[in-house]
Amino acid sequence: MRIAIVNDLALARTVLKRVVESVPGYRVAWEAVNGADAVTQAAADRPDVLLMDLIMPVLDGAGATRQIMRQSPCPILVVTASVGANHAQVYEALGAGGLDVVRTPTLGPSGTIVGAEPLLARLAKLALRHGPQSALTPMTPRARPLPRGSAARAPSLLAIGASTGGPDALASVLAGLGSSCTTPVIIVQHIGEDYAQGLADWLTRRTGRTILVPTANTTLEPGRVYLAGGDDHLRIDQTQSLQYDREPAHYSYRPSIDVLFASLARYWKGTGVAVLLTGMGNDGARGLLQLKSLGWLTIAQDEATSVVYGMPKAAAELQACTEILPLAQIGPRCGEWLQNSIVRGIK
Repeated sequence: MRIAIVNDLALARTVLKRVVESVPGYRVAWEAVNGADAVTQAAADRPDVLLMDLIMPVLDGAGATRQIMRQSPCPILVVTASVGANHAQVYEALGAGGLDVVRTPTLGPSGTIVGAEPLLARLAKLALRHGPQSALTPMTPRARPLPRGSAARAPSLLAIGASTGGPDALASVLAGLGSSCTTPVIIVQHIGEDYAQGLADWLTRRTGRTILVPTANTTLEPGRVYLAGGDDHLRIDQTQSLQYDREPAHYSYRPSIDVLFASLARYWKGTGVAVLLTGMGNDGARGLLQLKSLGWLTIAQDEATSVVYGMPKAAAELQACTEILPLAQIGPRCGEWLQNSIVRGIK
């Protein structure tokens, strides 16, 4: 795997290079000293993965990520010395197309590298996702028909899956729902568990809605928004509660959108809207098809407004989408359908 390093500090580039070259099969494609340099080099030589610093002269990491994803798209990991101090820039970069964020490893007093494990774990996940395992789909439960006339039927639900470019897309959809939307919302965004709470806080500030990272056995409440908060998959169970599950353990997308959607197809007693937003790969497409077969409104983001037209394209090719819409129309459309479901008496 060819990995590019973008950082204005020579010591940081040296440490990152040592981390990369410590793994057989990984090698440094090139190094850049600022965002503008990275944009130029990525256009000339696109790497398999790019490690992007945030705070740099000339062009910062968020701006460079945005330009690279437009001109020479490739997987970008945001690597920064201080995630806590740069929350706004972190989620701006993730919204522009960064896949995930991790702290920059450092050099210890004895010359050993400290804190390399999270970066190596994310690189291993990317290697798995883009290798032979990328074609695998999770062992999802088979969808079953909804019981007709059941008095135990649940209210409508909104389920959203997102990956590359997801934070900005999620903010747009949630803001577009309208203040009268009281439907529970469940979100799976591909992001490391260390940063899920930070994303929830960022989305809360951006949208005015309180975004919660649920624990196991969380019961859904009207108007609440729940964001998956771990590397384990978020599911709903037969009690209509949220649970975390390591299985399928082999699946490279963690948490997986397909796993959530399939659990809704099996256990949710009502109906609802399922949305698949911008992202690399095909996670969510098969689960979206299951929900469509049960009468859900299924929406995929269109190509023109997607940072990466991977997951929505996979859904479109499976004919899993009831509608394909530009980002700005998705939130209002969901809000309209969910409001009408109340009027129609769909509970």
